[in-house]
Amino acid sequence: MPFNIIRDDITRVKCDAIVNAANSSLLGGGGVDGAIHRAAGSELLAECRTLGGCDTGDAKATKGYKLPCRYVIHTVGPIWQGGGCGERELLTSCYRRSLELALSLGCESVAFPLISAGVYGYPKEEAVSVAVETIREFLNGQDMDVTLVLFDRSAAAISRSLYDSITEYIDDAYADSHDDSAARMMSANSMAMGAALSEAKPQKPGRMMGLFRKEKGSKKREKNEAVPMMPQPEVLEEVCEEEVSLENYLASRDESFSEALLRMIDERGLTDAETYRKANIDRKLFSKIRSDRGYRPKKQTVLAFAIALELTLPETLSLLSKAGYTLSDSLKFDLIIKYFISRGSYDIFEINRALFAFDQTLIGC
Repeated sequence: MPFNIIRDDITRVKCDAIVNAANSSLLGGGGVDGAIHRAAGSELLAECRTLGGCDTGDAKATKGYKLPCRYVIHTVGPIWQGGGCGERELLTSCYRRSLELALSLGCESVAFPLISAGVYGYPKEEAVSVAVETIREFLNGQDMDVTLVLFDRSAAAISRSLYDSITEYIDDAYADSHDDSAARMMSANSMAMGAALSEAKPQKPGRMMGLFRKEKGSKKREKNEAVPMMPQPEVLEEVCEEEVSLENYLASRDESFSEALLRMIDERGLTDAETYRKANIDRKLFSKIRSDRGYRPKKQTVLAFAIALELTLPETLSLLSKAGYTLSDSLKFDLIIKYFISRGSYDIFEINRALFAFDQTLIGC
C-alpha cells in the first residue's frame, strides 16, 4: 500500500517510523506531540534533549522506544499567518525532509499526522493538499508505504463543491435505479394480474367473480375452507452484488485479468514501474499479478489499474469482468468511481480522498 489514508491514533500505528508534529524545542507539547511523548515514555524526551531543537520545515529522528515503530521523526510545521509568509513552502519541506530522513534510515513504511492543521491553524483542505502532493512526488521515484493518519473523516477535507457534486451524482443514480426497479415491478404486477384474469373461470353476466368477493346470499364459508387467491407475482428486487454471474465470468476467461492488464500496459507504452506507481499498488503485488496468469485481484486493485491506465467506463467494465466483478448503481463505492471516470478525472490520490470522505474503501492500497 504505497499511500493510504486511515482514521486512527498514530501512536498505535505499526510501521518503521512515525512522524511527530513537534514544536521547535522538541521537548513535547500538546496534541499529537504530547500523545507521542506519553506513549513512548521518558526515554524519548531524554534523547530529544540531546538534539538541540529543530528549525521550522526541518526534521530530526530518534528511537521509537515504547511505540510500535523503530523511529520517531520529529518535524516542525509552520504557524498559519494567512498564507503570505511562506507557510506552504515550509509545510512542503516538513513532509519532504521527513521522507528523505526515513529513506536514509532504511525505513520501508512511515506514518504522518496532518502537520500544522491543529493548534498551528493551517486550513485543513490546504494542509491535506500539501501532504498529498508532496508524498505523491516522493513516491514517483521511491518504493515506500506512506500512511496519512487522521482523527476523523472530515480532516480529509475535499472541497465543498466536489463533495456536493459527488453527493448529487449518487442521489441521481439512486433515484434512477429505484425508478427502474419500480417500473419493472409494476410491469410484473400487470402481467401477473392479466394472466390471473385470463385463467379465471368465466362468470355469468351480472355476477362478481369469486376471486374478489363472495356472491351475495352465498353460504358462510367454513372456518378452515380455503379462499381462492390470485397468483402472486414474483417480487423483483434490486441486486447489489459486485460480482458478475459465473457464466459471464467464465466466458471472459479467454483472456485472463493478468493478460488483459499487461496487454493494456503495452498498448499505452507504459513501464511496469510507471503503472504500479500510478495505480498506488505495491511492487510485490504487481510482480505477483505479472507472474501468475490466473491471479484474481481484489476489486479495488482492478479499479486502481483502470485509473492508472485512464480507461473509459466501458474499458473499465471489461477489465473488471476479467476478474469477475462489475459496477453497480446501488453501491456508493462504485458510484464514486464512476463519477470520476465519467468525467475523465484519473487522479488516484484525489479519488481516494473522496472515498475516505464518504467512508468508503480506498483503491490501490
